[in-house]
Amino acid sequence: MNDTSFMTQTHVYFKKVFRIALREKAWKFVLFAAIISFIVASITGQDMFKDFNKANSGFFTLTSACIWIGIFNSIQSICKEHEIIRAEYRQGLKISAYITANVLWQALLCLVQSLIIFAICCFFIDYSQSDYLLISPYIENFITVYLLTFGASVLGIMVSSVSGTPTTAMTIMPFVLIIQLIMSGVLFELDGITEGISYITLSKWGMSAFGSVADLNHIDLVVEGVTVPNKANDFYDHESARLFLAWLWIFGLTAFNGVVSVAALKLKNRDS
Repeated sequence: MNDTSFMTQTHVYFKKVFRIALREKAWKFVLFAAIISFIVASITGQDMFKDFNKANSGFFTLTSACIWIGIFNSIQSICKEHEIIRAEYRQGLKISAYITANVLWQALLCLVQSLIIFAICCFFIDYSQSDYLLISPYIENFITVYLLTFGASVLGIMVSSVSGTPTTAMTIMPFVLIIQLIMSGVLFELDGITEGISYITLSKWGMSAFGSVADLNHIDLVVEGVTVPNKANDFYDHESARLFLAWLWIFGLTAFNGVVSVAALKLKNRDS
């Protein structure tokens, strides 16, 4: 394998990852996504856009669900094969090709999951109530769902690459999820260092993308049946530039986590 090119190794390992996924019944991940999205969408309901709090909470729940599903996809995918990776690294395995193959599989799995998630959401939520920014609120929200789910899957790969065992990875997972939820800016008002940290979380930019498409700043805030002024949030500006920025941040964080995954595995196998 020493003389095998990056592309060839990526192709070989993608087929291997695909076979393993089929053997381990990958349909369970799709079913899990369907169940979670059904629960989220049914609770959010048709009147989601009638009140800022309902819309904000609804998108926060959807963001959290996408991140949870994505991380769950891949949190044990690398660490369970550390010994195999070490052995094959001695024979010429390119770590970058191995991680790329896993990322490509997650991209495919997340596409299927996102289609199901969004289809179920559309059954309960009328996205046509939002004005489009680029093409259609349906397409814009679907892209956000996919980027979030895929980004979280690559985050899971990174955690799995850093972790020594599946047990360690599953122990770290709740802390990663809690950080994502807290740093979204929905549960708590962030400032100072916490606001700075929030910029490197998927949840922050997922909420920004959903909020800009839905134009959350112009949805009435209703308190005990009384409409009150809604405090504008720059991250929810109904502008195509804001949406592109949110997508770009999610993509950038995803790429960064992929690079860290490669570096972590190389460091673990440096003596091989």
